[in-house]
Order: sequence, then C-alpha cells, then structure tokens
Amino acid sequence: MNKDCPMYADLSEVLITQEQLKQKVEELGERITRDYRGKAPLMICILKGSTVFFSDLIRGIDLPLEIDFMAISSYGASTVSGEVRLVKDLDSSIENRDVIIVEDIVDSGKTLAYLKRILNNRGAASIRIITLLDKPSRRVVPLSVDYHGFEIPDAFVVGYGLDFNEKYRNLPLIGVLDEKVYK
Repeated sequence: MNKDCPMYADLSEVLITQEQLKQKVEELGERITRDYRGKAPLMICILKGSTVFFSDLIRGIDLPLEIDFMAISSYGASTVSGEVRLVKDLDSSIENRDVIIVEDIVDSGKTLAYLKRILNNRGAASIRIITLLDKPSRRVVPLSVDYHGFEIPDAFVVGYGLDFNEKYRNLPLIGVLDEKVYK
C-alpha cells in the first residue's frame, strides 16, 4: 500500500508494523498447531474486524480444521461499547467440539464474555479465545484470553481489519487513529 494514501495521514502513529503482524500471526498459528495436535478445532471468526487476522491465522495452522462466522454488535458508529447482541449466528453445531474464538481486539471484555456464555450453553467440549490485540487496562468484566498477539495501550486503533466507520480495515498495519478524525 502506498504510504501517500490519505488513510496514513489520519494516523497519529504506527503501533504495529506489517512485519511484526506477520511474525506474530505465524507464532500464534504454530502454537495452536502444537496445542491442538490430533484434534480438528472449529475456528470461529468474529465479523467483521477479525477477518484479516483470521484469514492469515488459519493458513498458519497445520491441522484439519473447520471455520464458521459470527457477528456480534456492541456499538455502532461510536467508539463507546454499549449493549451486546448477536447479529449473525453460527451455521454449524458446536456440541462436543473444540472451539477457538478468533477476535480482533479485546477491550472491555463484554462481547467475548457474552459470546463465551452462549457457546458454553451449546455444549462445546472446550472454548478458547485468541485475540490479535488485548487492552487489559480497559477490562470491565472478568475474561481470560488464551492466546494474544499484542498487549496495547488504551488508544483507538485501526488497520488489519479494525475500522472506524467501516474505513481503514485494509491498512496492512495497526495504527493509532488521530483524535481529530473521530472526535
């Protein structure tokens, strides 16, 4: 992507480079391959923000696996998390399955706590969470993340699937969005 692209001008800083993302996603894929050797996990992509991370991650897992998608809404065009609701449900059963939820970012923890509760009630054999970005300083509900790529500060980040008003998802890095853009 051309660094002269107007999207780059909206960033106050680059937090994680394209190279750092590639290396970390490879490491996470290798770790899941080791941890699930002999199993065929169901990988659940949380739409839309996780799609880029999910696509790269599953190609780095050397196991038979299945994929499915869920969409959870916790906020619209604002930057403040609100009520959580299920927008798109799974197409497959998870009963007696090893499930790995793939999320782009864990902030308050509300969305994943809600999702984990729903999936536990459906009889999964195990449920683990992998997130690319983790903001533990913002957690408001107890939630343990099994795999995380990067712990980040409390900043509004975009790129590599993460958006603001559906823009910036195609940036090949994680950048901090300049406050002038969203305030």
